[in-house]
Amino acid sequence: MSRSVLVTGGNRGIGLAIARAFADAGDKVAITYRSGEPPAGFLALKCDITDPEQVEQAYKEIEAQHGTVEVLVANAGVTKDQLLMRMTEEDFTSVIDTNLTGTFRVVKRANRGMLRAKKGRVVLISSVVGLLGSAGQANYAASKAALVGFARSLARELGSRNLTFNVVAPGFVDTDMTKALTDEQRQNIVSQVPLGRYAQPEEIAATVRFLASDDASYITGAVIPVDGGLGMGH
Repeated sequence: MSRSVLVTGGNRGIGLAIARAFADAGDKVAITYRSGEPPAGFLALKCDITDPEQVEQAYKEIEAQHGTVEVLVANAGVTKDQLLMRMTEEDFTSVIDTNLTGTFRVVKRANRGMLRAKKGRVVLISSVVGLLGSAGQANYAASKAALVGFARSLARELGSRNLTFNVVAPGFVDTDMTKALTDEQRQNIVSQVPLGRYAQPEEIAATVRFLASDDASYITGAVIPVDGGLGMGH
């Protein structure tokens, strides 16, 4: 049965791979994006998740065209890397506002319809950095670590309503962002990964789609690393 799926930040990289995975399975997929040109084949909505009014408008358009959102993948995120002593207030708060508070906004709005329907799947995209830490990424790591506590609190709060909340923590993924690194930087990263390679975006997407499937109906509050073993023990 075709479901109404929303993937935030679904215009490129991991988000686009996730959107395509659901679309390939026959779901009606909406994506949000903040800049650039969106990919064809989706209900694409320009939406800055730091703006509550834009979030509300995006949901209204999705509900009008696809119906109540049944699966939400909160993927939108930003980085503003800097060593702590050089990190500005804006560097810190802007990352938190997008990655954490923005996720709060889209999840809260999705839950309105999910509670009425008495079913729903929410998957939050965190990062191995949120569990392992990374020098120069205190803001990003804090925002991604916070998603774990957020998801687990909601899993306890709303589990009785047949809503599940899970977290996927990708490691280093072969996207445009990592392709911009030098060969030396890429090799240094790969040397830390037990499987000895980057993830493909489709490998992250497969895990997300599993968590939204009937096969995962008894999984909630889980943190699933898809990181080639980089974060083992965390």
